[in-house]
Amino acid sequence: MALPWVRLDTGFPMNPKVLMLAEDKKWQSITVYIGGLAYSGMHGTDGFLPASCLPFVHGTKRNATDLVSVGLWVPTSGGWDINGWREFQPTSEEHEKRRQKAKDAAYARWSKTKDVKGAD
Repeated sequence: MALPWVRLDTGFPMNPKVLMLAEDKKWQSITVYIGGLAYSGMHGTDGFLPASCLPFVHGTKRNATDLVSVGLWVPTSGGWDINGWREFQPTSEEHEKRRQKAKDAAYARWSKTKDVKGAD
């Protein structure tokens, strides 16, 4: 299930891994990292980025190498895992449970309102 948003820590710009990229003026790689967060959230991949997604996050193999070298991405079969995804982002399963709970609560709230209005 897709996430409508992803979390970006307010300390992100000061993260030592990001600072290493910034020191080397690898701004595009930083942007690709953020694009990867969005891609994973949108597609519900729980932090996995298939190699085929690079064009969709405006990245190149060089950017992926940069992100791996500082530890923001971890190589895995068929692509990369975003380091720390499960620590900072809800999993697709957690998001779906939260969404269903909200949907059920809204149904219960509006069903009661309808029943009360119909009692007149």
